[in-house]
Amino acid sequence: MRTGKERQTGWIRTGLLGVAALCIVIGAVRGEAQEVLVKAVNICLECIGIG
Repeated sequence: MRTGKERQTGWIRTGLLGVAALCIVIGAVRGEAQEVLVKAVNICLECIGIG
């Protein structure tokens, strides 16, 4: 049986996981994943001297 502190920690973890998942979904819907990919490609190309 879990104590009150362990139960509270479980709710906090679940809440934070839910908020993180919601933020990921909102970012994906807004197209921010594509923007991050474009920036990563540009940085990578600059590092090897092409961009």
